[in-house]
Amino acid sequence: MKIVIFGGTGFVGLNLAEVLLARGHEVTLYDRALLPPAAQRSLTDYRERLKVVQGDITDAEGIDLLIARGCDAIVLGAAVTAGDDLERASPARVLEINVMAQIPILQSAIRHGVRRVVNLSSGSAYGAAGQRFPVLDEETPCDPVSFYAISKFTSERSVARYAELFGGEFLSVRLSAVFGPWEQASSVRDTPSLQFQILAAFARGEPAIMPSPGMKDWTYAPDVAEAVAVLIEAERPRHRLYNISSGAAWSALQWGEAFAALHPGLQCRLATPREKNFIKLHGRDRAPMSVKRMADEFGWRARFGCAESAAAMSAWWMQHKEGI
Repeated sequence: MKIVIFGGTGFVGLNLAEVLLARGHEVTLYDRALLPPAAQRSLTDYRERLKVVQGDITDAEGIDLLIARGCDAIVLGAAVTAGDDLERASPARVLEINVMAQIPILQSAIRHGVRRVVNLSSGSAYGAAGQRFPVLDEETPCDPVSFYAISKFTSERSVARYAELFGGEFLSVRLSAVFGPWEQASSVRDTPSLQFQILAAFARGEPAIMPSPGMKDWTYAPDVAEAVAVLIEAERPRHRLYNISSGAAWSALQWGEAFAALHPGLQCRLATPREKNFIKLHGRDRAPMSVKRMADEFGWRARFGCAESAAAMSAWWMQHKEGI
């Protein structure tokens, strides 16, 4: 298949590109940022099936020309992943990129007969409901609060509405607390995972001192990429919305301890009273997301739990330390 990933040189986009290329697809990465040098080296074996197009997600004319050349699937992965600071500074930008920029892409997909569109949404769409329900499935009523959560929930409804109006095979996935290879801080992403912050402390030669354990259903990025690839390749998905999660809650502290155990001299621990730390929590703890829909329909479940992802990330980290 020919697949275009918008936001393709970002964190999730690169993990998805690796998986899709390994499965034999042709991949075009569309992004304002260039492909990081480390990623370029890592993907060199796929250079004949990989294209990188530099452009802005709001360039409707340029994007239409790209889609008009022909593609089988589109992944909507360009987003402003905003915390409180970025929301205070640029609330309109969050809505512009996460919602409005999708509309011309969806129109172009319909005009040029694109078979499948997958919108990368977020578990943040559940909002305050995450504190009211023990488990979150795709039928749980959402209560988004932040501009980011509102934008992701709205993006899901926009994609679904286009599919209803024009008959496209368009769907959304809610990603839960993603971390892993190729994660990077940027001007459009001010909520780095706790695992990213733990590794950044280790890279500075410092202990990773946690303000709290950080309990979530953390999901390793290669698992996310495999799940999205399954949905891109599926003959005819039965639903327009799927949760993608490890399906189990564990703490970032536990993960940091497991990672540190593989590298003598590293330490991850909770802060003592009044001890200064530089690791920042983002958002409140919420209930884990159910992956029953993905498991029942496609047989997909995450392969990496806490210990497995720590070991896999350790191997990746030793090879790509400059990427942290």
